[in-house]
Amino acid sequence: MEKGAISRDDVLKTMQEYDELGGPEFLSLYGFKEARKFLILHDGKSYDSKAIAAVAHKHQHGRPLTWKELSGGVGHAVDWLKREGFKIGASRSPKWTRDELILACDVVARNGWQGLPASDPRIGELSELLQLLGAYPPEERAAEYRNRNGAALKTLNIASFHPNYQGTPTNGGQLDREVLHDFLEHPAEMTRAAALLREGLRSGTLQFALPEHDDTDDDEVSAPEGRVLYRRHRTRERNKALRGRKIASVLKKGGILACEVCGFDYSAVYGERGQGYIECHHVVPLHEAGEGTTKLADLALICSNCHRMIHRCAPWPTPAELRALVHEQARVAAVVPTPRLGAADTHSLAT
Repeated sequence: MEKGAISRDDVLKTMQEYDELGGPEFLSLYGFKEARKFLILHDGKSYDSKAIAAVAHKHQHGRPLTWKELSGGVGHAVDWLKREGFKIGASRSPKWTRDELILACDVVARNGWQGLPASDPRIGELSELLQLLGAYPPEERAAEYRNRNGAALKTLNIASFHPNYQGTPTNGGQLDREVLHDFLEHPAEMTRAAALLREGLRSGTLQFALPEHDDTDDDEVSAPEGRVLYRRHRTRERNKALRGRKIASVLKKGGILACEVCGFDYSAVYGERGQGYIECHHVVPLHEAGEGTTKLADLALICSNCHRMIHRCAPWPTPAELRALVHEQARVAAVVPTPRLGAADTHSLAT
């Protein structure tokens, strides 16, 4: 269907039918299930977005769409409804992000690895911070998004995964386990990351919406900092002025723009196209250094491959540590001889 295929009047007529039949009967009649993600919020009521948009089609086109013919998410039904001026809300709160879990796990850690009730003032503070963090856009947040009850339940989930927990397991997720494990394995780093998140949210320096298409991959998000602080860390690395000053300082001292880890020189390999290119890495992560002025000594010039390897997972190695790993791998490769094919092997390859 194209833009404008349904009108606001079509949607209002369908909502009236929904009210008259009742939600369950309406959905059953037209072959739909309850909305898993988005609802239409209208006059104090909520309606299943995909079903309403699909059935509204019949008023101008003679038949309702089936559930297979229409996507219920952003980009189809939701976009149609928004264009007609309807308010869209989430049917349930989305999964917790790593940043949110870092804040929650820190509260549990400071409470002796015990969950907290919703009435505890620390849960109230956690809920407020989660609202400020805004890990999801408003249209993806249910009415109870990260409220006291939800925050308290998450602390119980986290506590139930602690090795010393003796109670009945709860329904926490795998990411809950991973963040708890990181706190147990790297307590100082994780505590510092939580402190930076709290400080940044309270001061307003971390209150920004994530872009619709975030280029941070899953491996990078597994770093101790979480997505929000990692993005702040990467923003410092991509500061063109700092990168330019770092390159100028190296060239002024007679150096070349080669990777400080593996020695790769873009200009030597790519000629004029690679002239002057190198990536810039901030040696000390935010969770260790905190916010502050970046010095040129804090920056390292490295190639894109080594840059990715540093950021791949926690703990992040320094360029010197990664360089030692590269040298060790080269030594091992030189010692271990390359297997030679025998006559039988050569024959099998040929056939």
